[in-house]
Parts: sequence; C-alpha cells; structure tokens
Amino acid sequence: MMEWTDRHCRYFHRILTRRARLYTEMVTTPALIHGPRARLIGFDPAEHPVALQLGGSEIKALAECARLGEAQGYDEINLNIGCPSVRVQRGAFGACLMREPSLVGDCIAAMRAAVRVPVTVKCRVGVDDCDSEQSLFGFVETVSRAGCETFIVHARKAWLKGLSAKENREVPPLEYELVYALKRARPDLTIVINGGILTLDDADAHLTQVDGVMLGRAAYQTPWVLADVDRRLFGANHSAGTRFEVVEAFMPYIERELAKGVPLNVMTMHILGLFNGLPGARAFRRHLSENAIKRGAGLDVVRAALDHVRDVPAGRAAA
Repeated sequence: MMEWTDRHCRYFHRILTRRARLYTEMVTTPALIHGPRARLIGFDPAEHPVALQLGGSEIKALAECARLGEAQGYDEINLNIGCPSVRVQRGAFGACLMREPSLVGDCIAAMRAAVRVPVTVKCRVGVDDCDSEQSLFGFVETVSRAGCETFIVHARKAWLKGLSAKENREVPPLEYELVYALKRARPDLTIVINGGILTLDDADAHLTQVDGVMLGRAAYQTPWVLADVDRRLFGANHSAGTRFEVVEAFMPYIERELAKGVPLNVMTMHILGLFNGLPGARAFRRHLSENAIKRGAGLDVVRAALDHVRDVPAGRAAA
C-alpha cells in the first residue's frame, strides 16, 4: 500500500471506523534513518490504534527503526515480508525474505529487544515454485521461535520473477485453506488473513477460521466498507453516519492541513471511492480529480463535489 495509506488516508479511515487497526504504508529502513522522519512516520493521535509497517533486512537498522516507531507512539511495529516488487527485491527485503526465515527471526528478535510494543510479521504463503505448506509452516515455526506471536498472511504465493507487483496480487491462486490449517496447527499464535477479501461478509466467514482479517485495496478503493466494521465485527453500537457526514467530519482536518500548505488533492485522493456504486459517483470523482489539483483549491471544491452527488435525480443509474 505504498503511497496509498499515508497519514491523510488513515485519518479519513479512522472517521469510518474507530476500532479497526490501521497500518502505515511500508517505510524502508534507509528512508526512515536518513530521510524526513516527521513526514515519513508522523501521524495524528486520532489514528490510534495504528501500526508502523517497516521494510528492510538489516538487523541493526530494523531495531533502530522499531525504536523510532515506538518513540513516535505507534501501537505495533510490523515487518513486511510480503511485498514482491522489483524495487523491493533489489533492496533484498520484502517477499524474497520468505527464503530466509532464520534472518527474519534474527530481525524479529532484535526488534522485540528494542521495543515494548508488539512486533508482528506480514508474509506470503511462499515464493515461486516452493511447496506452499512447507514454506509457510517452516517460516512461521522459525520466526515464532524468535518471539513473533502474530502473523498476517497474504494467502497467495509471490512470484519474484515473471509477474509484476500488480499481477502478484491477482494471478497466484488464493490458498485460504492453507492459512486456516496454519491456525489449527498453531493455536498459540494470532493468525490474520489477507488477500482478495472484498466485503464484511467475506470477513465474517474467515473469522470462523482465523483470528483476524486485513483489508487492503478493498478498503482503499471502496472505503465505505469500513463504515460497518465496528458494528459487524466489534459489536459496537455507534455509527459513522452517512457518506456526506463522513466527508463533513473530514473537512476540519482538510482545513488544518491546507493551512500548513498541504495541497488539497493530496487529501481528497483518498475519498474518491467513497460514493462508488451510487448515482453521481462518477461526477463526484471527476470534480475532485479535475479541481483539487488547482493552485489554491480549498474546501469549496469538496463541497461542490458533494453537490454533484446530491443533484443526481433519484433512481438514475450509478456510475
């Protein structure tokens, strides 16, 4: 979710759900150690509970970045062993580390020694032509010995050669039953399932087999799916309100960030999918896309986009 789940996105998602745990985009250890730290891992207190997702394979660097994340106030530090992109492979981290469980275990041990908050792993079921069951079970066995108690498993292999990052999210078959089997074999661990989960009905079904569900692109592209998470999955009795009320609740944040010099489109890009499936959704998206990028664009652009949705006659086909 690099360049997607930034702090503006997470603030917006927190309006939709108070209870779901939010994850940052993956931040690489060199970027965090040498780059603009406040911009990379700064967040609003409203985002809690929120986890920092790190990418890297150098033990000392990961321990240092875990310390930085804890000092910033994150509730969890997550190590990404699932990203298959070519750029990530060149850095010798991400999904290629599925082949090096001992190194991952050493990284986890060092990170856990550096912080008091939980350190977790996000992984795949395997890579390339490996046996998925042997790969996943062996990886989890080794890394859990280093003290990792929570594994977020994207239920697909990653093909490190021959498939793009996008294809790796769609082409390898989903192996949900394998993740269920992992939970049965390791009831002592917290197993969270990820991959191809689009609805809360899907999530409910998975939760009969595992401890948690992670939504990725579905939550970003159709964010309204998050609006019923607290009631459906946590038994809460509060509501996010209507889509219009959610945007209104986001506006004070937008106004504050505009005053700091943040361009409007950097924030509104995350709400483009809010009205998907409803009449006027296309007009809403178009107005924001065309006008939020303009110099000096402000809240009037957002309000005008909402008017496009309201102005569509009832019963007109959704776009």
